[in-house]
Amino acid sequence: MTTNSIYSQLVKHEGAWSTAYGPFVLRSALQPIFRRLPEGHYDIHCFQGLVRAERNGEAYPPSQFFPLVEPQDLPGIDSLLRSIHILNVGLLGRDRASVLVSFQPMLYTGAPELRHELDRMRLAAHEAGITPDRIICDISAANGNVKITARAIEQLRFAGLRVSMSNYEASEHDIQDILALRPDFVRFDGDWVRDYLHNSAGFALLRVIVRQLQEEGIEPIFERLEDTWQVDLCAELGVTLLQGYALARPQIAPTAFNDEFPEMLLPPAAPFTPQAETAPVYQPPIMARAEPALRPVRVFGKRR
Repeated sequence: MTTNSIYSQLVKHEGAWSTAYGPFVLRSALQPIFRRLPEGHYDIHCFQGLVRAERNGEAYPPSQFFPLVEPQDLPGIDSLLRSIHILNVGLLGRDRASVLVSFQPMLYTGAPELRHELDRMRLAAHEAGITPDRIICDISAANGNVKITARAIEQLRFAGLRVSMSNYEASEHDIQDILALRPDFVRFDGDWVRDYLHNSAGFALLRVIVRQLQEEGIEPIFERLEDTWQVDLCAELGVTLLQGYALARPQIAPTAFNDEFPEMLLPPAAPFTPQAETAPVYQPPIMARAEPALRPVRVFGKRR
């Protein structure tokens, strides 16, 4: 693969990389995943890459765009989107932040196709100036084929990349699959988490699940957190990786995240430490607290 091949279908305009599919312009929106550090500090651990499709000035959400893609074109579009997300995170020039990109193993069921895509991601990382281990490939736990997923995870790790799994539910079957596949991260959906955070029994169950994953070396990410009380309860659960509107909304590249959340002048934090055996004091959320939405008062490191 030549260096030119990664750019042949990409465009750099006004400080950001984009691509196209037919009449659609495809751009990166990046949303931070924050790591909670000691003393209430938050630093950006990772940026999730999200597609923003537009045709003739009209925005198309992913749920409307992807059904319009011809099935034979899906692997190519999937690859191009990962490339622009990786390159756009590289343009931020941060020393530690990773990039989380969607990866669908079912699109690369043949060994040559999978190897080619892994080479492309590593090349994109090289061009972006980031190491392969700062690419996190997110696989849906609901993709339905554990064997293909396991093979893809093995190859992703062999290529030096990391793995997360999303659409996770706390059924016994899902837990066993996660423990067998052993991703680096598991992403918990915000709607699902909110249902459990609303009562003490659900909170206790979440705490057990989080602890079990951490003890196995798998780090939970709680996403789609929309209220500050959810962020506060995550701290009681011992969850250190958080994402959602309560912390920061997605921005189309080029973003202003370097100005809003400068990279902290600290060494990388230890991934996580399992919490003490003593159960946290659970306080159900006071729903009457719904005051006008204010930016949470949090310390994101020193402004530069």
